[in-house]
Formats: sequence, structure tokens, C-alpha cells
Amino acid sequence: MDGNLIGFIIWGIVGVIIICIGMRAFFSKKAVGFWANTKTFSVKDIKGYNHATGKIFVFYGVIFIVLGIPLLRGQNSPYILLSVFGVMIETIAIMAIYSLCIEKKYKEQ
Repeated sequence: MDGNLIGFIIWGIVGVIIICIGMRAFFSKKAVGFWANTKTFSVKDIKGYNHATGKIFVFYGVIFIVLGIPLLRGQNSPYILLSVFGVMIETIAIMAIYSLCIEKKYKEQ
């Protein structure tokens, strides 16, 4: 099996794991955490909050997999920069969406 394909398969597995985390968050009964190693704030609508958080994780995982497509061309391809910068921009965007929209909407005052 070609090394480029193995790299993309591993990249895709990581994306599927992120999607599974999002699906688990979507169907969870307790408020899920977004940030690592922090307690979840008081949520006024747990179901709505979990749905929003789950959707954002699923969206992140799908875009993550799509951004891995340049791996199929090889590591020396200039398109690999799309993967690197794309994931970096995607991560910052998801954190901003969570902080500015989801947390603001569902945080209990």
C-alpha cells in the first residue's frame, strides 16, 4: 500500500473519531464539555447546547477529512500547505464560533 494512502487513511480515522465525539455530544443527556480539562458552565438549555456542540464537532470532523485530501499527492506537494493552514484556520474558527455564539447563547446568567 502506498505511503500517501496510509497517511490519508490515518488522517481520515482521526476525522471519523472527531465526528463520533460530535455524535456522542449530540445525543448526550448531560451538558458536554468543549474545552479540555475544564468544567462545563451552567447551561440553561442542555439539549440545545448539546445539539449545537455536537453539530460543530461533526462539521469540524468533515472539514478535517476534506482538508486531508492533499495528503494523497505526497508530502512534497505544495498542496500540503492547504491541509496545514486549513486545519489551523478551521480550528480557530470553530473556537471563535463556540465562544462567541454557542457559549453566549446557552450560558446561564
